[in-house]
Amino acid sequence: MDHKNSFSASYAAAGVDITAGYKAVELMKKHVARTKNAGCLDDVGGFGGCFGLDLAGISEPVLVSGTDGCGTKVKLAILMDKHDTIGVDAVAMCVNDIICCGAKPLFFLDYIACGKNIPEKIATIVGGVAEGCVQSGAALIGGETAEHPGMMPVDEYDLAGFAVGIVDKKKILDNTRMAEGDVVIALASTGIHSNGFSLCRKVFNIDNNDPILYTKPESLGGKTVAEALLVPTKIYVKSVLALLEKVDVKGISHITGGGFYENIPRSIPDGLCAQIDRSAIRILPIFDLIASIGNIPERDMFNTYNMGVGMSIVVPADQVEQALDILTAQGETAYVIGKIVKGEEKITIN
Repeated sequence: MDHKNSFSASYAAAGVDITAGYKAVELMKKHVARTKNAGCLDDVGGFGGCFGLDLAGISEPVLVSGTDGCGTKVKLAILMDKHDTIGVDAVAMCVNDIICCGAKPLFFLDYIACGKNIPEKIATIVGGVAEGCVQSGAALIGGETAEHPGMMPVDEYDLAGFAVGIVDKKKILDNTRMAEGDVVIALASTGIHSNGFSLCRKVFNIDNNDPILYTKPESLGGKTVAEALLVPTKIYVKSVLALLEKVDVKGISHITGGGFYENIPRSIPDGLCAQIDRSAIRILPIFDLIASIGNIPERDMFNTYNMGVGMSIVVPADQVEQALDILTAQGETAYVIGKIVKGEEKITIN
């Protein structure tokens, strides 16, 4: 599109440079192109993103949507001037949610609010979004970058988005078939993911750019604290889709805000309880560091963070080995952390 005639000196004087927006769109197009799939019907820059549905083999199509942001993890990305992975987090938080219903992601749209539109920075952020879309098989079919002078400092931004997926109605995971004796499998996380960063900011004094952020504790394997905190959220979509083709999955939980105690019960029906073996959980070093420096009780840690488990999946006991083989072949670190028993608490960790 030709924007040569579009310029408002008055709007620019008020703090909004619309030409920067056009430049950002041009710079991000190469990233968007990476995400194109058979459903994409047009290019970025129109008023709406169009997507054609392939309903072959789906008798009762159900659309599943999810929306989320990256929380205050964005504050650390801004502080470290590292903007190429935060977009992966934005996509992951949405697509990991909808896969819990058994839905295959179709497309994603992002929303970036910024104090000042710096086209190169915006394009870098969108590059991360595109990477997340590639990892999940979703197309990035549109988005919005809004310049908000006076609402936030010129170097700050916030990022959110939403995903839409599809599943055949008869294949929606609704936990009604879960039974005593089923087994809980963990899918390892890559780190903090995108939750609990307000507590991280307090523990590591992030808002004041504490020198601890630049230290390299031995337990973090050569990473600085900041680098360990910024590792992007793992996207589990393709692995879970492969599992759903072969195994009778009875429930999935995405371990996000609220940790184990809020998220695992969301996939457990009344009358049953996920009995989690504390000793089986492979807690990542970053969580031990947070607990130690912040003097945080273990109960609070498990009620805030994923503790090294990004997803939990419930399968029949006689399909555990098959499930572990499939997940391992997909590149996941998967292992058993518990079982389903009768009970009203929905989760115990012992």
